[in-house]
Amino acid sequence: MKSQSTKSYYAAGLTAFIIWGFIPIPLKELAAYSSAQILFYRIAFSVAILLLLSGFFRRKELLVTWQQVKAASGKEKRSFTLYTLLGGLLLTVNWLAFIYVVNHISIQAGSFSYLLCPILTAVLGFLLLKEKLRLNQWLAIGLSAISCAMIGSGDLISLLFSLLVGLSYALYLITQRILKGYDKIVLLTLQLILSFALIAPLYISFSDTAAVPVNPSFFGVVAILSAGFTVLPLFLNLFALKELTSGSVGIMMYINPVINFLVAFIYYNEQTTPTKIMAYFLIFVSVIIYNLHLKGRKKRGNGLVIPAAGANAVIK
Repeated sequence: MKSQSTKSYYAAGLTAFIIWGFIPIPLKELAAYSSAQILFYRIAFSVAILLLLSGFFRRKELLVTWQQVKAASGKEKRSFTLYTLLGGLLLTVNWLAFIYVVNHISIQAGSFSYLLCPILTAVLGFLLLKEKLRLNQWLAIGLSAISCAMIGSGDLISLLFSLLVGLSYALYLITQRILKGYDKIVLLTLQLILSFALIAPLYISFSDTAAVPVNPSFFGVVAILSAGFTVLPLFLNLFALKELTSGSVGIMMYINPVINFLVAFIYYNEQTTPTKIMAYFLIFVSVIIYNLHLKGRKKRGNGLVIPAAGANAVIK
């Protein structure tokens, strides 16, 4: 029987992924605006919130991270700099692609990308980090490849964008594994500052010619998106990982795309095809097969282990 304390960690993790499951709703409210506009202000608001929280409540973590980097060897410092920069770039690509997919292709495509993400992470972990995979995990990867082929045969553009979202986030997770010794919120704050520095000059250059000028309601929705659908679930997810295994949190991750699918079909009346339904079914089967015998493996990283500060944790 779970203690009251453990239940609070499970509740925090579940709440985080339920919140992220409904993220298409605020994004759809901003569909009239360009993806770059939404991304620019989402990052700006998120950075402001994280800096305020760090300044008032997380100064100790900032100091510890600074001391870690300061005491590191030259090679470790270069690794920290490289993978922090790369993480910021990948997060920028992932957020921009996800916003575009939800608003201009379909919520289904965005959801499919995050169902694929753990499988893609497993493959990249095998190729780049030499992580071992069990036979059932290779079978899951094969089924995922078949589902991609089925979707690609009917809608190649949708598949390519799903792969872009899933692959950019999977690569982001790999960089976070390499930086696993550092505080995740501090890393995310640094990465978003770098992301803002990257996109700000580009956004400013075309903001005067943007199709739809921003207005107060735009800023209101972006504030909700940043505070309610980015920073809040991120903290809940990190809180959950203090007590729960990353494998348990990884299983919870699938709540997110399932709710995305329900929002797509029930709330936005998106249409699908029998081929896509079969492909989605194969992905769900592959997820079940992939996670067989997960118990007892706890924090060993075989692809599904999803670090919390690594949106979409999942930070979308």
